[in-house]
Formats: sequence, C-alpha cells, structure tokens
Amino acid sequence: MDRYYKERFHVQRNLIHKIAPLMEVNEIIEKVREELRKIIPNAMEVCILLLDPDADKYTSPLQCALYEEPVNCQSCKRDRPAVQKAIQEKKAVVVAQSEPVRRMDNSLVAVGSEYAMPVFVEDQVLAAISVVIQPMIRYTRRDFFLIRDFADILGNIILSAKRQWETTQEKIRISQKLTNMAPFVPGSVRYMVDKNPELLTQEKERKDVTILFLDLEGYTKLSAARPEVEVNAAIEKMFSSFVDPIQRSHGDINETAGDGLMIIFKDHDAKTNAINAVKAAFEIMDRNRSVNQSMESVMGPLNVNIGINSGSALVGMTRFKGLLDTRMTFTATGTVTNIAARLSDHAKGGDILLGEQTKNMVDGLWPVYDLGPVSLKGVKDPLPVFSLLRAP
Repeated sequence: MDRYYKERFHVQRNLIHKIAPLMEVNEIIEKVREELRKIIPNAMEVCILLLDPDADKYTSPLQCALYEEPVNCQSCKRDRPAVQKAIQEKKAVVVAQSEPVRRMDNSLVAVGSEYAMPVFVEDQVLAAISVVIQPMIRYTRRDFFLIRDFADILGNIILSAKRQWETTQEKIRISQKLTNMAPFVPGSVRYMVDKNPELLTQEKERKDVTILFLDLEGYTKLSAARPEVEVNAAIEKMFSSFVDPIQRSHGDINETAGDGLMIIFKDHDAKTNAINAVKAAFEIMDRNRSVNQSMESVMGPLNVNIGINSGSALVGMTRFKGLLDTRMTFTATGTVTNIAARLSDHAKGGDILLGEQTKNMVDGLWPVYDLGPVSLKGVKDPLPVFSLLRAP
C-alpha cells in the first residue's frame, strides 16, 4: 500500500511538472488526457467532456482517437450510457460491457469496459472523464484511484480557466464602457497632458484634495433582470448627465468602475475643493432624479449614493504597464481616497455621506446630520460620518 501511494504522488508531481509551462487551457487538458492514457496501460481512449455551458468560450473540445478521422469528443462520448449515468448520479460509474463505437462509415470498433468519472467544480459537475479499455480487460483498483486523482486536478484547471475567462470578460465590459465614455474620462487626462506635457514625467506631489465617489444602487440586481445593452444605455445616459455639473464645479472625472465614478477636486485651496465637491454632489442628485423620471416606465429608478472625503493625497500620473500597451491615468492615492470610496459603499437610498474633514470645511453652508461613529469596510476603527440629506 505504501508503494501505491508513492506512485500516486509521483504521477501527480509528474503531471503538474508537465502542465506548468503550458499557457493555453486546451494544451493543458490535452496533456492531462495524454498522461492519463499512459498510466492506464490498457486504455483505448480517454476523453474529457466539458459540460459547462460556457466551456466553448474558454476552450474547445478534444478529438476522439477511436475514429479514423478526428471527431469531437462531445459528440462521440457525451450520450454514452456510462457518461450519462455518471452525470445524473454525480459519481463514478463502470459499465462492464460497453457499446461499440460506430465510426462515420458505420464500421464498429469493439471496446471493453467503460469508466466515467464526473469532475466537480464547486459542487457542480462541469466535466466528465471517460476511459474505455480493451475488450476482455478489467480495471484495477490502481486505475480507479489514479483517474480520481486526475479528476481532482482537472477540476482545478477548469475552475482556473473559467475564472480567467470571466475576469477577461469583465475587463472587456469595463473597457467598452470607458470607450463609450471617452469624451469625459480618458479625455480629461489627454487634455491635462496637452496643456502640461511635463505631467508625463513629473513625480506625484502631495496636495490637499477632496475626493467624491458615486455609485448606482441596485446595479447588480438590475443587470441580472434586464438585457445588458439596455442597462449599459441607462448607465451611460445617467453618467453623461453628471458631466456638466462635475466640470462646472472644477472636478476631474478620474475613474469608472462599472456602476461608479471617482472625481477629484484639486485645483483650489482645501476648503474650496470641499465646497465644490458638495455643490457637484447636490447637482448630481438633481440630475439623477430627472433622469430617473424619464426612465421610470422602462426600468424603475436608479439611486445614486455618494461619499465625499477631504485630506492630503499623492496626486499625479499613474502608469499601468503591460506587454502590449501602457495605460495612464491622473489619480489621487492615499487614505483620503479609500475612505471616500468606503463612504460611498456605506451610503444607502440615495444619500450623500461626508468624512469629518469635509464636514468641518462646509459646516454652516448646508445642514449636516451627525450619524456618529460608523464602522466602514476595510477601515480599522469607526470613523465620524455625516449626512447631507438624512438625520439619524
């Protein structure tokens, strides 16, 4: 028994060593199949069937070796009784006498027992391994354990590939939104560089700024309930209505993140920056109500939640360098920015929340409601929080 576990360890280590340099998920899955063929000496064919509905978006099916010409494993094996039973019962299945494989010319290939093992990914069956051995041969206990080991490794590979694909899709969606909003997002950076080319090489400087974060409440629920094109059009309409009040208040739209915006007020003294941010927030709320009225019959209201915080931050160009391109944006980094974002996250029902420094600089100009110390996500100690719209 000790020798058997040593073999399992060496087989897994050998597989991981061989797939580590591979980049494409198809190459990795093909290598898993190739190694499984080698360690099951009587295997006529090993197929890996991807059952995830999205599988064709991040990989492509393997080809079955039991045909004279390449045939998609999905069409060859998916409907076979052993595979269907393994999927339905969510456990490994052995069919002692498996049906012969019918080739395209109607000739039959005799096969022996067939073993089907479901591959679990987060409690879902997203793939199945099918192993067909030669007639009159039996599987060994060793075969079963090695196939199960490979199924566990394969599950991690599929999970990683699926998550990478989902991340890529999200980046594409955000990139498309950035492109659609180019007149007021990347354009602000281009305008600053056109006016001050030295910004490209200038080091970040510490300045007193006010940061405003806003996000649309209910965006996730809306995205699940309405077509993506319709949701994107609504967001673009809403965000576009905010551009003029932001620019009038001397704010710079710095980032978009799906359902949110980050705006920096940095061009004046600390108190003026704070006042300008609050002015912009009230006007954004007015625009939000107006756009909601025009869209109410279509999808219902989208509330804007706003967080505003003032303080010292490092301000300047940030470069994101990749292999193919470098993206540049003008941003403010530091605790002041993080707290503004957390205030926005904490706001509910279309509220405007202020940090303590902002409140001190605008106190007396607008009614301000003390909400007391509030625990914000990612912030160690509770912080004083104030609302411009709602009493506690």
